[in-house]
Amino acid sequence: MGALYLKPETLHEDLKVTILDSGLIFPSQETTKHTMFLSNIDKVLNFDVQTVHFFPASPGFPPEIVAGKIKNAFRRLLVANTYDFLAGRLKKNKESERVEIECNAAGAGFTVASSEFALEDIGDLVYPNPAFRQLVTMSFDFVAKEDQPLCFLQVTSFKCGGFALGTSMNHISFDGSGFKMFLENLAALSFNDDGPLAVVPCNDRSLLAARSPPQVTFPHPELLKVNLPAGEEMAPPVFDSLKDDLAFEIFQLSSADIERLKDKAKAPDNVKTKVTGFNVLTAAIWRCKALSCLGGENNSDRLSTVLFAVDIRRRLNPPLPDSYSGNAVLTGYGSAKCAELEEGPFWKTVQMVYEGAARMTDEYARSAIDWGELYKGFPHGEFLVSSWWRLGFEGVQFPWGKPKYSCPVVYHRKDIILLFPDIDNGGKSNSGVNVLVALPPKEMEKFKSLFHKFLA
Repeated sequence: MGALYLKPETLHEDLKVTILDSGLIFPSQETTKHTMFLSNIDKVLNFDVQTVHFFPASPGFPPEIVAGKIKNAFRRLLVANTYDFLAGRLKKNKESERVEIECNAAGAGFTVASSEFALEDIGDLVYPNPAFRQLVTMSFDFVAKEDQPLCFLQVTSFKCGGFALGTSMNHISFDGSGFKMFLENLAALSFNDDGPLAVVPCNDRSLLAARSPPQVTFPHPELLKVNLPAGEEMAPPVFDSLKDDLAFEIFQLSSADIERLKDKAKAPDNVKTKVTGFNVLTAAIWRCKALSCLGGENNSDRLSTVLFAVDIRRRLNPPLPDSYSGNAVLTGYGSAKCAELEEGPFWKTVQMVYEGAARMTDEYARSAIDWGELYKGFPHGEFLVSSWWRLGFEGVQFPWGKPKYSCPVVYHRKDIILLFPDIDNGGKSNSGVNVLVALPPKEMEKFKSLFHKFLA
């Protein structure tokens, strides 16, 4: 069950991309300057995330027409009550000492580029190719570091008439659901300049403000306090971004593989749990990752903690609007000794993952937000499972069709294990999942051995 995804025989390290036009774009109509409050969840996520969305050639939509439509739609989204904050800049409020977005119409980034390759020449779109970074603008050399845009779009055409839409967003702007809504709105205005929007975003981030006074009513072992210098209130990123000398593998599971894992995870009738694809896959990964780190006599007593995102929109009372555009995810976790993960039944590990999400009630979420108000810390665990599996970016319908494939631009990190969908070939279901793991070589060999053992 499960298989290693093989590295393509040909993997172009240089996509021979030429920048044709690049610069700031501004809202299509005058906007009123104001500031946007950022929640404690937003502030922890002050780092950039890049994605690439590949589109095949479409009759009537050559890349130059597509680039014009996307640019025009993007400008129309940078207006009041929609996404004016994407044309703003981060700044610290001198009175509250909180980081905010100054919605000042300073502009977002837009780049038009071309590649000397055809889309089919690039080969396997699923395999994480570092060269995909050439399809995304991440900063402007002519803009000061403190004045970089929060959002960049890049349209890169291929010789075949296909193209890639690359995005770089400060995570403060959106979570996965918010970003999908942004794509849906970009698509809607690409169809029709005058709208309507697919989803009218709710930009009131005070809905996730801490209570006054803060009330931390639960212990939060998934969060780590930090001692910030006087006057600083921005915590470090979720994980240190240092790169190690790592081997990486992609473990490919079909929908049938996932169903077999669910069968293995069936619990006794008196046990409350939820056997979902995400829960069983996270549990299997957790076992392999924790035990691959073993070495020494006492490591079976070592406590391993897995982290994963939990969307709280529907878990609050009252619920957040589904159209909430900001970050509405908190960190779920499971903790167990390595011996328990190795010797215990698989359903028990799955149950701990389920309980990690189930504990995220309204009161627990509010407690975590208030914890951030007091301690300005960040999520902390052995590793994070970051799931792009079912965000649905590949389902967004543009005038020229849906993406052939949508994926994150991958940076190999031992503390983040990435789940992303398989490619949809010829209309077939892409319900399978790819698991990207990066580890030091010896740990990777142990992980592979455990993977095949547990998933057999």
